[in-house]
Amino acid sequence: MTTSAAALAGCGRSGDVEAGTLRVGISNLPDSLDPARGQFASAALIYKQVHAGLTEYGPNGQLAPGLAERWEVTPDGLAWTFILREGLAWSDGRPLTAHDVAWSARRLVDPAHSFATLGDFQNVVNARAILAGEAPVESLGVEVVSDQAVRFNLESPLGLFPLLMREFYPFPRHIIERVGDDWITPANWVSGGAFTLASISQVQIGLRRNPHFYDATNVSIRTIRVEAVRDDATRARMFRAGELDLADNPPANQLDFLREQLGDGFRSFDAPILRYLKINHDRRPLDDAMVRAELDYAIDRGFLVRELFSGAASPTRSVLPQMFQDQNDPLRMRPEGAPPLIDRPLQIRTTTGLGERMAVALADDWRQIGVESEIFATYPTDLYQAVDAGDFDIAIASFNRGLKSDPFFMLDPFAPDGFAANFNWHDEHFAELMNRARRESDPGEREEIYREANAHIQLEHAIITLVHDRAHLLVGERVSGTRADVQPQVWRYLELDDA
Repeated sequence: MTTSAAALAGCGRSGDVEAGTLRVGISNLPDSLDPARGQFASAALIYKQVHAGLTEYGPNGQLAPGLAERWEVTPDGLAWTFILREGLAWSDGRPLTAHDVAWSARRLVDPAHSFATLGDFQNVVNARAILAGEAPVESLGVEVVSDQAVRFNLESPLGLFPLLMREFYPFPRHIIERVGDDWITPANWVSGGAFTLASISQVQIGLRRNPHFYDATNVSIRTIRVEAVRDDATRARMFRAGELDLADNPPANQLDFLREQLGDGFRSFDAPILRYLKINHDRRPLDDAMVRAELDYAIDRGFLVRELFSGAASPTRSVLPQMFQDQNDPLRMRPEGAPPLIDRPLQIRTTTGLGERMAVALADDWRQIGVESEIFATYPTDLYQAVDAGDFDIAIASFNRGLKSDPFFMLDPFAPDGFAANFNWHDEHFAELMNRARRESDPGEREEIYREANAHIQLEHAIITLVHDRAHLLVGERVSGTRADVQPQVWRYLELDDA
């Protein structure tokens, strides 16, 4: 998926803009267009455009009806029923029914077809047993009540269930059963979202408005071209040259410059973004909490914020944002004459660009306490593979939960089934706290559980948190319909002045 400015120089110059076409620049394309298999943040972004959830993100970022027009829960909290809109259809015009929803739920937990972790479905009856190969897929706690109603039966109450259903996307069973994995190619593509897949290459995805989408009359953008531009600075230059209408993640060392040059075209949003260090707990001496603590306390987070984020981030030793955390402790140095903390070079894995610059700063901090480091900067895919294989000491990581603002979504990635729980940390207390949070329906009680879980992961130094970042986006003059307080991640809400 590599690209360059030269490779894209002939694509979408400002004078060649097609009316009604939104041009978006992102750092990399999805690893898969199949929600049962994709894991990249870019995949989650594209899913919001081409798939439709039972519930949705409204224009204000809050929970809104999606394929389901309403939902209800039993008094004991153990069963949620979603009532679908009338007349739903797939992008090929075939009816979309509760039978499709139930089949899709079973496919999502079937280890023969899904690479996804249980995530949103771990509370559904038999989901864990199915994923472990201990129960048949048909035993999943989902049932069709009628063509327009589907019920999910849970093993324990889950008050957040409708929120989680914003990113459960039904699959086109009638296509998948005919062509298998080839359903995600343009020739076979069928989905229920606002846009359909028109084309795809290593560096570009083309989307087309879906006339069968349930809210198609309110979607004004006709086509979307998504460019994969790996280098942040190149992406920003393309935007300034008029080749892109939206560009994500502008270079951290250019934020002040871009803010001054672009005015209203530079947007910043409060966002649940965490940059942190994964620590391989299976490697000595990193399995010692005291060693992890000394590495943590030696990091000059203020330097990272000032020099690498242009002050547009907050230093943190907490997974949760500022209102949940205590003040940062001062830097701590090891006493003179103390024995070496680590008697070998510490391997730091990261990506090129900002990640590599962060690694250099960290290596310098740790050198002050007698720890030498080796930096391995690679492409994101190579980094993910190394971490999943356990081939790392320290890995610079981050996640952006997008429009998910509840504290659950910041902490749950580190729970046993979480997408970020791949650093060999096994802690029963933290797992139980997150299970309690899932079961708790009272927001006040949930917040107290989150505070305890946050304090526990911090006390154990299970990971090393670095900064809470803001989301920065470059928005072109052609684009309207954006809100000052919500990231424009659902593109069907946007409008173009020539659409």
